[in-house]
Amino acid sequence: MPVTVLLVDDEPLVRAGLRAVLEAQEDIAVVGEAADGASVIPLVRRLRPDVVAMDVRMPLMDGIETTRAVLRTVDDPPRILVVTTFENDEYVYEALRAGANGFLLKRARPEEVVHAVRLVAEGESLLFPASVRQLAAAYGDGGGGSPAARAALERAALTERERDVLRLMTRGLSNAEIAAHLVVGTETVKSHVSSVLAKLGARDRTQAVITAYESGFVTPG
Repeated sequence: MPVTVLLVDDEPLVRAGLRAVLEAQEDIAVVGEAADGASVIPLVRRLRPDVVAMDVRMPLMDGIETTRAVLRTVDDPPRILVVTTFENDEYVYEALRAGANGFLLKRARPEEVVHAVRLVAEGESLLFPASVRQLAAAYGDGGGGSPAARAALERAALTERERDVLRLMTRGLSNAEIAAHLVVGTETVKSHVSSVLAKLGARDRTQAVITAYESGFVTPG
């Protein structure tokens, strides 16, 4: 079964470009398009895409509100990949906080677009560690400024090894890279990552990384 994608962008040329790139792949199918976030929920319910590739800045209903709405109201929601012009954009950080699984720059090369869609469809998160650090420094509640994030971290009561894994997750390391760093098996790391997400009440690695920054567990600097 191909990975199914819904494209959401108010610029027809952007949608056409993404469609051309994605439909050139045998394992990806674009099942629909929308020009504004207000149209997304009915389309998601009808088309059941695996991934929504969504512009973050749109009229009427932007990508942040659309992300929140999809995750709040749709059963078994799709993965959400924010597509943006500027990586150091408050809208991008707010979309990640709202539950987006990662972001992709509109200037990305075709192979990067394809890789991003495949990655989030598989349940992974697409994070650029340097960019996320910059976003957290500029727009987040760094230094432990978020009481909710601090409370989530305290409730989690992570073990020392889980804390090590979370630190490495904030650096954007894959499970295999974390395993090599800690000199343990990949399956062991998968188990630790699953435990960290469950304890933090995080949907995915992106949400865990945001909590790590906002609680002051790690600092953007």
